[in-house]
Amino acid sequence: MARCDRCGKATRFGHNVSHSNVRTKRRFKPNIQRVTVTEGNRRVRKSICTKCIKTMSRNA
Repeated sequence: MARCDRCGKATRFGHNVSHSNVRTKRRFKPNIQRVTVTEGNRRVRKSICTKCIKTMSRNA
């Protein structure tokens, strides 16, 4: 559930950088939601990021 089924957005990695410039590992997680989407004539549950949900609702 860590990947968007529409755009493929997944967890990215980076660093927390303190004032003394010490770097520790961190993760950037996408906001993924389980949504029911209609594909053709049937309804399918998919894991989609909120940016894709916003785009889909704007284009509908």
